[in-house]
Amino acid sequence: MSDISNNVWGLPDPNLAPELYADVPAKRALAWVVDALLIFLLTLLILPFTAFTAVFFYPLLWVTVSFFYRVLTISGGSATWGMRLMAVELRNMRGERFGFGEAFLHTLLYSVFFSFLVPQIVSMVLILTTERHQGLHDLILGSAALNSRR
Repeated sequence: MSDISNNVWGLPDPNLAPELYADVPAKRALAWVVDALLIFLLTLLILPFTAFTAVFFYPLLWVTVSFFYRVLTISGGSATWGMRLMAVELRNMRGERFGFGEAFLHTLLYSVFFSFLVPQIVSMVLILTTERHQGLHDLILGSAALNSRR
């Protein structure tokens, strides 16, 4: 990756490798929808194992399942299943795939910012306007979502 990265980032330079960032905002949005559907199905599968009492705390169940789903899938392949379907993967500031710690921090920041309207809107605007299409959580960690090279 060093041949297409600049001095500040280990991430590819969007001016030298625009194909790695092409359509990433739309792909991330579609991946989010796929992930939300998968999380919904997972929560439905869990409900019977709680004798359906989880219906009374379903939002907490959703947040918990979502957090574990994102951490485990991102740490296992640097992308959620929705991202993999859309051929997008996360890379850290060195241009490497995420490990467990980075996946945990990314998911934690994503979850916190998604919980509040203003940071959520700021993050969406940043994804649409920054040259690497980074959300607020990506900018803090120095990470970015790229089109997969597989």
